Order: sequence, then C-alpha cells, then structure tokens
Amino acid sequence: MALLEANDLEIRFGGVKALAGVSFRVEEGEVFGVIGPNGAGKTTLLNAISAVYKLNGGSIRFAGEDVTGLPPHRLSRLGIARTFQIVQPFKAMSVRENVAIGAMFGHARLRTRDAWLAAADAALERTGLAPKAAFMPPQLTLADRKRLEVARALAMGPRIILFDEVMAGLNHTEIERMIDLVKSLKQAGLTVVVIEHVMKAVLALCDRIMVLNFGAKLAEGVPDDVVSDPKVVEAYLGQRFAKAHSAAHAATVAGGVQ
Repeated sequence: MALLEANDLEIRFGGVKALAGVSFRVEEGEVFGVIGPNGAGKTTLLNAISAVYKLNGGSIRFAGEDVTGLPPHRLSRLGIARTFQIVQPFKAMSVRENVAIGAMFGHARLRTRDAWLAAADAALERTGLAPKAAFMPPQLTLADRKRLEVARALAMGPRIILFDEVMAGLNHTEIERMIDLVKSLKQAGLTVVVIEHVMKAVLALCDRIMVLNFGAKLAEGVPDDVVSDPKVVEAYLGQRFAKAHSAAHAATVAGGVQ
C-alpha cells in the first residue's frame, strides 16, 4: 500500500488549470522527485497535498485513509510535513524557538513546553544547526535558513516530508551537504517528496521521478528512463543535459564492466 496516493488532482485559478488530472503514488520509504519547468504546477501540487489550496477535483489518501479536504493542522498531525521555497522564519524568535513551533503545532503527541523544546533540539542536532540554536534567523546564511525549514518540519514528527526547492540558491558545497541530509532522512525511514531544479540532487536522491508540464503529468519512472525520455528533454531538460547525462551514464557502466 502506498503511503501517499493522489488521484486526478485538479486545481483551477479562474479559467487556468494549474493541475490537470495529476495522479501518482509514493511508496513508504522512497524519495519521490517532482521536476518540470517554472510554472509547471510543482509547488501547486505540494500546496494541494498540504491543503494550502483547496482541490477543485480529485482525492488524496495518506496511509490508507482518505484525507481529502482535511485542514493543514489535521494533516500535519497525521504525519505530513513540508518546507516552503521562500523561507520565512519568525525573526524575533531564536532558531531553537522557531523549530519548537513546528513541534508545538504539528506534532500529534507532544503536549508540554519541555517536550516541544526536546523535539526542537533533536531536529537541530539532526540538521547540523545545534551550535546555532541561540542565533536569531537574520544571523543565519541562506543555507542555514534552508536547514531551519527542514528542522522545523522534522520537529513535527512526520512520516513524510514535502521539500519545495530546498536546494535553490545554494552553492556546490551546500548542495552536497543537503543531499547528505536528505539521504540520512531516507535511511532513518522517512518518506520524501522533493521538488527540485538541481538535477544533480534529483539524480542522486530520487528512486522515482514525475515530470509536470503545464499542470499535467508528462512522464514518470526511474531517473535514467525519465531524463532520457524525448518528451522530457524537449519540454524541460534540453539536448545538452541529455547528451551529458548519457555520456556520464555510459562511462559509469563501462567503469563497472572493467
């Protein structure tokens, strides 16, 4: 049974279909990637799953239960957490307090201040932000603010985390650290849905990928098949990326044979 199942999701803004009959399944313990051009409907998809937007059609099931129409706080307490592309922490609260807010409002079982702070400390340790727990958000780099978003989601005690371009704006070293962090979450048993334009990260992390274009599903499958799909190359990746990936893949196979 899939942990998350979306069936024929539709979101309309006036006469524009931002999502047009999108269906997919995310198995427990996998990293599921969502890619596509700007405006393809990727963030709209996360907003639909997390109930930021109300569905105009379709249904969502989580852990076998129909959760269509449930409000965000109910979804979070069932185990669905997310990050946001534009990081907006509470600037007048410390890093530790920001993360504790996630536990306070999103965790299904924690009821005391000490428990919320303990959850925050564990999440900060996991994301490498523990040394900066007393910092104020304006003192953080962009990479650390991205980690703060991840820590706040982790403090909610989720079964699945939806990442919205958590690597956007990061340099090479910071991207590598974030890839390692997401890998560690998978190894710990968490399920991850990741929207990302950094194809290096997508290929390193994802078990399967879905491609959106103009609000509709263009392709879905294992990474090597998807990035070689002519429709995906034409709509999103471009011939230069496809040729480079094909050459790198061939070199890897040849090296393995040797």
